[in-house]
Amino acid sequence: MFVYKTSGVCSTEIHVEVKDNVIENVEFVRGCPGNLFGISMLVKGMNIDEAIEKLHGIDCRGKGTSCPDQLSKALIEYKNSL
Repeated sequence: MFVYKTSGVCSTEIHVEVKDNVIENVEFVRGCPGNLFGISMLVKGMNIDEAIEKLHGIDCRGKGTSCPDQLSKALIEYKNSL
């Protein structure tokens, strides 16, 4: 499991499990439970690059980032760690 420490959002961590470049599981620590569970279910089974493309740059209330954007950053960091 890859653990990413978030920045600038309500969630504090994102736990990601990936196999063969496909997202198997995502768990957000803290944040908006319903929305983040929904995002986790939507990206499950998705190719990492597709998820990055869809989520990167999404903004939450002018913060310059969001939990979906942080997930894209976590996936980029995961790919760079390989």
